Amino acid sequence: MEKQEVINILTDLKVLNKGHFLLTSGRHSDTYLQCAKIFQYPAYSEKFAKEVAKKFNGEKIDVVIGPAIGGIIFAYEVAKQLNAKALFAERENGIMKLRRGFEINPSENVLVIEDVVTTGGSVKEVIELVKKCGGNIIGVASVVDRSNGKVDFGVRFESVVALDVVSYESESCPLCKRGIPIAKPGSRQFKK
Repeated sequence: MEKQEVINILTDLKVLNKGHFLLTSGRHSDTYLQCAKIFQYPAYSEKFAKEVAKKFNGEKIDVVIGPAIGGIIFAYEVAKQLNAKALFAERENGIMKLRRGFEINPSENVLVIEDVVTTGGSVKEVIELVKKCGGNIIGVASVVDRSNGKVDFGVRFESVVALDVVSYESESCPLCKRGIPIAKPGSRQFKK
């Protein structure tokens, strides 16, 4: 898919939002991506999953895993395209874990999935979890990479689209200085 086609879809679905937002990382931005809105539409979920699957064509992938909550549906859709097992990791007492009887067997090839990558914090937690289980990380993929090329997972990282989105430390946020009210649309408490 061409970048503009993806941006058009994200805009039409009201995934791409403008304003003043507090991100999960604690940073501020004038752009927020609510990728959960994509997953209201199975056709778009499948379309983006096919794009990721193409990028990993030829790789042997046994497991696709994403962090709850943003990576659950996308991990499932990508796993379907790759004919792999779909799992999700979730926090228990602040620690990313496999629950619900999920397992990653030693030497299984694993692809880690996320909806949006900004700082990569959740993905890094999932990578560490997979490594503790003995899994072999093949790569990381997301619908949107908004890290501006700053995230390094130590493995191949692919996205459907990379967007150059500026974010600020709260102390130096020009939106705060202009008195623009801030919104926290994400599902998780921000880091202090």
